[in-house]
Amino acid sequence: MILAVDIGNTNIVLGGYEGQALVFSSRLSTEKALEADQYALQLRGILDLYGVAPAAIKGIVLSSVVPPITDTVARALAHLTDVTPLVLGPDIDTGMEVCIHNPAELGADLLAGAIGAKEGYPLPAIVLDLGTATKLTAIDAQGRIQGVSIMPGVFLSLNALVSGASQLGGVALRAPRHAIGKNTVESMQSGMVLGTASMLDGMLDRFEEELGGPATVLACGGAAGLIVPYCRHAIRHVPTLLLDGLMAVYRRTAGHV
Repeated sequence: MILAVDIGNTNIVLGGYEGQALVFSSRLSTEKALEADQYALQLRGILDLYGVAPAAIKGIVLSSVVPPITDTVARALAHLTDVTPLVLGPDIDTGMEVCIHNPAELGADLLAGAIGAKEGYPLPAIVLDLGTATKLTAIDAQGRIQGVSIMPGVFLSLNALVSGASQLGGVALRAPRHAIGKNTVESMQSGMVLGTASMLDGMLDRFEEELGGPATVLACGGAAGLIVPYCRHAIRHVPTLLLDGLMAVYRRTAGHV
């Protein structure tokens, strides 16, 4: 089994692959204060839950946008499995051309998602990653990353709205029946869910115009399931897109699975 791990600002997502098949996937909270042995205990619990013996893991590929804990999680994984993780970074040959001013600036999560799109779906493509931040990545017809748009994620935006406006309280983040809210809760839900969906539709129009035509649109991230159903573009929700991209990097680098 090969373990793919993506360390995000809110969650650490991991999946176990046998050949091309995803056998299990899970997530745990990203906690900067935890030590390597504490992460090892949590990871061991997940493996036990899915009946995976640590000795069965023959390779690990990891991406991270949280530098303070990248080494901590890598050491936890190495302690559990005796495998040194392959960490996605600028020094790894991914086969993906990055056409931005400084390719090293590109987040490992965005790179992994773009690789997953290039490997498994028609191009050009646009990847929506709806997590702590909402990110759109453009991949052209030749499989090159042409650039990115980044904005606050829907949960981050809601927290900022609630903390910054004294008359607005917390609400359940779900779509109301109508865009025109009849009370404070409906109004906030309309703005957060339908407003975010409309923003994405507008950005997708702009991205497709700059890419020269229609593109395959893929979505991942913790908020994708909430927002994507209310977008008017055809969007395929692929929760494992980043993990699939990491596996493609592992196969390219290690030469086997």
